[in-house]
Amino acid sequence: MATSRSASATSTTQRTVVPQTLGFLLLDSFTLISLASAIEPLRMANQLAGQELYRWYTLTQDGQPVNASDGLQVTPDAATTIPLSLDWVVVCGGVGPNRNITREHVSWLQAQSRQLRRMGAVCTGSWALARAGLLDGFEASVHWECLAAMQEAFPRIALTTRLFSIDRDRFTASGGTAPMDMMLTLIGRDHGRDLSAAISEMFIYERVRNEQDQQRVPLKHVLGTTQPKLLEIVALMEANLEEPIGFDELAAYVDVSRRQLERLFQKYLHCSPSRYYLRLRLTRARQYLKQTPMPIIEVASACGFVSTPHFSKCYREFFGIPPREERLGTRSRSGEPLSESQSLALTLSPDALGQEPVSSAVAALAKARGESTYASVPLR
Repeated sequence: MATSRSASATSTTQRTVVPQTLGFLLLDSFTLISLASAIEPLRMANQLAGQELYRWYTLTQDGQPVNASDGLQVTPDAATTIPLSLDWVVVCGGVGPNRNITREHVSWLQAQSRQLRRMGAVCTGSWALARAGLLDGFEASVHWECLAAMQEAFPRIALTTRLFSIDRDRFTASGGTAPMDMMLTLIGRDHGRDLSAAISEMFIYERVRNEQDQQRVPLKHVLGTTQPKLLEIVALMEANLEEPIGFDELAAYVDVSRRQLERLFQKYLHCSPSRYYLRLRLTRARQYLKQTPMPIIEVASACGFVSTPHFSKCYREFFGIPPREERLGTRSRSGEPLSESQSLALTLSPDALGQEPVSSAVAALAKARGESTYASVPLR
């Protein structure tokens, strides 16, 4: 008799791990797409591994239902006043983050951080972590609409335009589907690239974006209207990628000195003019590699590089992958090794949770047992 794929997968020896527990703090008017983008990869990780790698709870301050930004009402699993043994805390923000963050939210987040939780946020949830002082000295991402205001309010945070940022035990995503890319990256680090790749395949997610991918942010939203000369310089750079303009010439165009130009870039864009110009050229090169059949030598020339070897060296240093592999869609990097503490035995029994509310991960995994993909990806 033929053996089904799921039966053959579960018949092999699967190494079990202690599940990581996540608490998703839902702020009023949070964006539902960001929450789903963060949770769905965790659900699929459990299904493909055939065991509970992650469990999660949705939380509100008082345990009462909360409205998402689209008006849908979500009933949380618990209130923040219920003691839960969490490994990760993720703040889900959305519309009007500043007015929807309470002192109780801030106190709870600070208490969670003191217990050495991994602290994260999606969409505008980064604002809550910032209010709690938990992003000072860290690199962080937030939706581009909040970028300028948040930089002004919290100057100690190294805000970036990247889709997501992972800095030590802080992880923040800009919003929309960016949390999915972040979670796939974190899952890959915890349990291997094979699992994260299989999850993206299940979601028909053609390319997992990495930490170098940027939000397409109009620079005026980063700087506001206070730096017209800097905006003009950047516009000149963007219009002259194939034949880069010298910095003395750029400075002369907007009637500033070379030293003033360098100070503007360092103060407002946190890099040198040469680094910013290089990033513009490499970002354009990446678009050519992914969206056109142009030979690599022509891509290099079109982006102002004098030789293909120099272009390849700069591209690898910036994106962590050579242009040829980028064109082929392959990746040479692997995730970090699993810690020994994660190799302990696992039980899926709700009784193991003691007095805690039962995570919906348990029910989702039980339903997934009948799927052909159940336990189809062995953990490394």
